Amino acid sequence: MKEGAPIVLCGFMGCGKTTVGKIISKRTNLEFIDMDIYIEQKEGMKIKDIFARRGEGYFRDLEHKACKELAARKNCVISSGGGAMTFERNVKAMENDAIIVLLSVPLDEIRYRLRNDTKRPLLQRPDKDEAMKELYEKRLPYYHAAARFVIHPGKTPAATAEKIIEILKLPKVEK
Repeated sequence: MKEGAPIVLCGFMGCGKTTVGKIISKRTNLEFIDMDIYIEQKEGMKIKDIFARRGEGYFRDLEHKACKELAARKNCVISSGGGAMTFERNVKAMENDAIIVLLSVPLDEIRYRLRNDTKRPLLQRPDKDEAMKELYEKRLPYYHAAARFVIHPGKTPAATAEKIIEILKLPKVEK
């Protein structure tokens, strides 16, 4: 692994990428970047508004540009969007310079975590559970293909962050 390589957390929406990423960042003093927020700030609008006004294709192009830009960063933890690592062009943009880590969470747990979600555009449908199942089953093989490491989360986000810190041998900040 390259010294200072960005760590990219991937996985299905609701798997804990942002929560775990922030904990890793705090414990290691690495910069934390949420890819969706990065895109929102560059575009000046929320993801759901980008989807509504410009469509998913436009968003995916923004996401690809973000992958290329963020892969060049050093000493950071990146929470990728739920679909980002399902596109080969994004994986190719990241894989040479970044360490891609999959947070592998079972679908039943995802369903529980997202039961009251109203902000994810791909789930705003009357058949939310069926849509989630189809999307999860479609994306899972792509996540596994992209990831260098697969992490099955611990009992808490902090335990999951510690697993990643240990596996990647990241130096922790003294308290």
